[in-house]
Amino acid sequence: MSIHHPIISVTGSSGAGTTSVRRIFEQIFRREEVVAAYIEGDAFHRYDRAAMREVMAEEAGRGNHHYSHFGPDSNLFEELEETFRSYAKTGTGKFRHYVHDDKEAAEYGGEPGTFTPWEEIPAPTDLLFYEGLHGAVVSGNIDVARYADLKIGVVPVINLEWIQKIHRDRSHRGYSTEAVTDTILRRMPDYVNYICPQFTYTDINFQRVPTVDTSNPFIARWIPTADESIVVIRFRSPRGIDFPYLLSMIQGSWMSRANSIVIPGGKLDIAMQLILTPMILHLVEKKRRAA
Repeated sequence: MSIHHPIISVTGSSGAGTTSVRRIFEQIFRREEVVAAYIEGDAFHRYDRAAMREVMAEEAGRGNHHYSHFGPDSNLFEELEETFRSYAKTGTGKFRHYVHDDKEAAEYGGEPGTFTPWEEIPAPTDLLFYEGLHGAVVSGNIDVARYADLKIGVVPVINLEWIQKIHRDRSHRGYSTEAVTDTILRRMPDYVNYICPQFTYTDINFQRVPTVDTSNPFIARWIPTADESIVVIRFRSPRGIDFPYLLSMIQGSWMSRANSIVIPGGKLDIAMQLILTPMILHLVEKKRRAA
């Protein structure tokens, strides 16, 4: 952790809502005139799209049917930790982009499914913002979590996560329900071993819970809306959190435990603004006082 070069990491599996959370952070940064450097977890995958397909086929041929983007063999954990360590110490570090589609190809160069060359994080910046799968990963000798000053977990309950993935992959990628189900099953061991444990290290978790029946996510015809959901917000350390203020400001909220508040799903934006803005300002003010 670094006073001079703070790091915020937002961790959640694909489809969990981390991209929406990033937009909220961007609004806060813009409003509070905070200059952030952005890095994405996709950029630290070990293989590009074509190479990943080849490696998965090779692993399946060896009898490994659980090779996925979630595990250490398919990610550059060492490089991610080094980027965090370097930024915390010097305010810069190595990063690149993963090109998802034609729009990003036009913006960054390169073909969809490939990586841009490594480059240095531009300086000066007030903080580093990470959004991806492994912002709080601890695996073997790797400890990314220790370098982040504010760790945010964004994770829907598992049935809702599966519904979101099934609908996204069918509508945007043309996959069948059976193909997406096979992907979920293949990823499950790495999800259990490398994704779930991170939410123990996060400072705040935002967990979306549907209030409609999702008993069989594989036949669900639509994704529960925000108004059909609640969000459980868990603070690892509730010390300093003004719960009475939050309860008064967020209509329909209540406390379920001494460190947890429950809000209507449609109030996530305002809840994040109220909770995260003072935390971000605290990090930036400490940095500027120490300069």
